[in-house]
Amino acid sequence: MRVVSNASPLINLACIGMLDLLKQLYGEIYIPEAVWREVVVEGAGQPGAEEVKEADWIRRRSVHNVSLVHALRQDLDAGESETIALALELEADLLIMDEPLGRDTARYFGLDFTGLIGVFIEAKRRGFITQIKDHLDEMRDIAGFRISNTLYERVLTDEDEWDS
Repeated sequence: MRVVSNASPLINLACIGMLDLLKQLYGEIYIPEAVWREVVVEGAGQPGAEEVKEADWIRRRSVHNVSLVHALRQDLDAGESETIALALELEADLLIMDEPLGRDTARYFGLDFTGLIGVFIEAKRRGFITQIKDHLDEMRDIAGFRISNTLYERVLTDEDEWDS
């Protein structure tokens, strides 16, 4: 399974000490050079920088379709643009991205995608974690992950974890 990730899922998972969850779920993931620069180089000293740098299961790849990246840069940042371009080049089975405009663009190109909430749901269903709520709470409280109360409640209700 080829999985490509944008920077924010890596950073947010590292903030709560759960980056290895991606390794458990997918074995390895691919990131473009722009994501490497954002997380490891520009993010030196920040959550995720060392974890991503040391993770031998995270594979860096250069994007070859520079024209596509430039076109995508009209609306997306460098990391999102290269992540989508790399997912297309690798014919990725899954793209991990939370940014709404990036996801809309991925949908336009026919890419299958998920976000961090989807990662947690899959991890629970495959038995890697026992519940989602504490992880979502950590994402909100520690990593500053934004999730609407409506979505939060819906996810926890769907996963039989909501105590109203």
